[in-house]
Amino acid sequence: MIDSVANIAIGNDHAGFKTKEYIKQHLNIMGYSFQDFGTFSEESMDYPDVAHPLAMAVQDGVFKFGILVCGSGNGMAIVANKYPAIRAAICWNEAITQLARQHNDANILALPARFISPDEAVKLSILFLTTDFEGGRHQGRKEKITKNL
Repeated sequence: MIDSVANIAIGNDHAGFKTKEYIKQHLNIMGYSFQDFGTFSEESMDYPDVAHPLAMAVQDGVFKFGILVCGSGNGMAIVANKYPAIRAAICWNEAITQLARQHNDANILALPARFISPDEAVKLSILFLTTDFEGGRHQGRKEKITKNL
């Protein structure tokens, strides 16, 4: 179980703004705090402008976990996964979210705001932040991700 009080990197594009704010509101009550990488409105913007600095901060160890929210989750995850130490997973249900942590040691959750409800986004965020990596046979697989870089 991950420490229940943690500082989390969080960011979004215009499509994910309302969902990100909803996640922050609900997880703050549980004791989580956030560094918000933006964006701070629904005005159209380019998702790499948020995903790059958030992914760098997680890669550099400033944050153990990040949450990125965009329309499909794809754009944010693609950018974040350009960084060798990042394992961003697009999650839309509980089973996928749990396996992303247990088997892949995902460190960034990418949520598809146009395909899940805000309540589901909160539920998946909590599950992501509280599920441990199993290690064992998955450790060697994880190490192979960056082996040839």
